Amino acid sequence: MLKIGLVGARSKSTVLGFKALAEKVEIKAICDLDEEVAQKISKEHNIPHVFRIYEDMLMSDIDAVVIATPMQLHVPQAILALQAGKHVLSEVTAGVTMDELWWLIESVEKSGKVYMMAENYCYIPQNFVISEMIKAGLFGKLYFGEGEYLHCIEDMLLHRNGQASWRNFWQLGKRGAFYPTHSIGPVAQWFGEDRIDSIACFSSGQNRAKELGLRQDDTSLTMCQMKSGALVKIRVDCMSKRPHNMSYYSLQGTKGAYEAPRGLGDDHKVWFEGMQADSDKMNWQPLADFYDKYLPNRFKRASEEEKSAGHWGGDFFLVADFVDAVLENKLPPIDVYRACEWTAVGLLSELSVTNGGRSINMPNFRKNMPLSEQIISL
Repeated sequence: MLKIGLVGARSKSTVLGFKALAEKVEIKAICDLDEEVAQKISKEHNIPHVFRIYEDMLMSDIDAVVIATPMQLHVPQAILALQAGKHVLSEVTAGVTMDELWWLIESVEKSGKVYMMAENYCYIPQNFVISEMIKAGLFGKLYFGEGEYLHCIEDMLLHRNGQASWRNFWQLGKRGAFYPTHSIGPVAQWFGEDRIDSIACFSSGQNRAKELGLRQDDTSLTMCQMKSGALVKIRVDCMSKRPHNMSYYSLQGTKGAYEAPRGLGDDHKVWFEGMQADSDKMNWQPLADFYDKYLPNRFKRASEEEKSAGHWGGDFFLVADFVDAVLENKLPPIDVYRACEWTAVGLLSELSVTNGGRSINMPNFRKNMPLSEQIISL
């Protein structure tokens, strides 16, 4: 039985996923500085132990931690957990500085424990359907993809007591694609073993941000050049007043294309070579028409409890993969190297946009990476 400790109230998003794995997992503890919030979650989900001090929880009888605290705490808390012999499931992003990414990789390698980044957008069922179609060759050679995260978070700038929240500084206090992993993660997975070779970031400037006294650009576009030569574009916008659209993706290959919905009745849709003989009369086909053949069985067999875990059911499958990686002693799907590459898109974008969109080389994150390569190369 794997014993889990949760740190940060946002970790409750994984609770239903762990509960659906009750034969393998037990949530033993929750830790949050706001004891009232922790006690409420504890009572709601029958979690036996409540802590205010993270180090105290690490000394308790747990095997793994779920880190769902503000993003500037992710690496320090992950390293403490790894040093204490605990496995780690960390919310996004993996870290907030490039140095932190080196520390994190070294700590994971020294510990021998499982580290997985909880990028739940990679577990959206439709994204898995696209992955299976890619494997089947329907898209041909991939050469372009994009992801967008449009989510105005102005109402998250203050705590309940009226004090400024961490988001003023570590999110809207920075420039560039500060929150890239929801956008880049699923698309990067579609490109398989290909990796990001360089990035360049451009912004629309500061309009609403200036009114609110924030540093974040209203919209930023980050272009990711893949090692293969393919191009991936991500847009991050947490300032603009507009309807949310946090999970838009598109994909283009030599034989097919995919676009996610943008709203107002739109739906997931694909087009493949050979659908219409007349190129002037090409039409999209609903992605749902292909679910029977390409939706993985784990999604088809999912119980109502598993589907209700959150994020279109993705939270359950994310948790299940983490648990399996720990119990079977294998690499998780989103390991520390992928976590660092996707996080570095945002960290390097800040340097790029403040230098007029200058291209920045992406480090090749991998096991036993030499110190000589742990640099930012222009």
